[in-house]
Amino acid sequence: MKHLQTFRLIEAVARAGSMRKAAEDMNITASALNRRINGFEDEFGAELFERLPGGVRLNPAGELLLHHYRATLSDLSRVQGQVADLSGERRGHVSIACSQALLPYFLPQQIARYRRDHPGVTFTVNIRDRSQAEQELASYSSDLALVFEPVYLVDFEVIQAVPQAVNVVMTPDHPLARKPELRLRDCLDTRHVAPSLKYGVRHLLDFAAKRGTRRVSPVVETESFELIRHYVLHEKVIGFQIPIGLRDPGDGSLLFRPISERDLPPGNLILGQMRGRTLPVASARFAMQLATALKDVTGAAMQ
Repeated sequence: MKHLQTFRLIEAVARAGSMRKAAEDMNITASALNRRINGFEDEFGAELFERLPGGVRLNPAGELLLHHYRATLSDLSRVQGQVADLSGERRGHVSIACSQALLPYFLPQQIARYRRDHPGVTFTVNIRDRSQAEQELASYSSDLALVFEPVYLVDFEVIQAVPQAVNVVMTPDHPLARKPELRLRDCLDTRHVAPSLKYGVRHLLDFAAKRGTRRVSPVVETESFELIRHYVLHEKVIGFQIPIGLRDPGDGSLLFRPISERDLPPGNLILGQMRGRTLPVASARFAMQLATALKDVTGAAMQ
């Protein structure tokens, strides 16, 4: 598959934005890289990069070619997986873009379960917010996306969607813990820690708050869900997360309660892939496992 090396070099230049930096990354001299790119452009019949004073960037022709290369790699990976299946030996690689909420418990459990049956399969897990995850699918950087409240859904093919109510994270001695029902107005009137604007939980909170007279005004705003879970132990505040990323620590230190659906309907945790793409075998099988597991999680929560 030596013909793919030129495409790898083109991708490296696009990623680095510089011939010199890409040459260093790919362990090749800058002059050799430049000759390779120029030779390909001559053969291809079009330039791929805009030459700028501070480096280079892909032009529209280059973007089309890079998309073709990534699609080709995806197809090749799928065929390799099918060939491995013929010999009864499952190999392959699965890349998934996901929300932070899936990292502590759900995704490690699912990956380990899959690898027990198919130890030849490797994984890449990319932490992405809800818009970045969709971009990962479109660029073939990830095979699957598992995110809360995706933004666009234009090229997003939904495999499974499950509801997730926004939960309040607090200590058992917090005044709100004594309320039989948590209303959004009470939550926003108390000091709170919240995810930053690019996350689905914050999107739902802001949207619901705009319908009333309150607004989301966190004392701490963060991109780290782990910080939210732990900060409530240090100040009399509450945090917000979805239940799939929460687990009772078993020592009575934390309490999780859903916000009333009268104020804040559940959002959707969505597993998806790029529309129209045929996934490699390992990714397709893992997607089936995730879909079943998500349905089980929803069923258990409703019991």
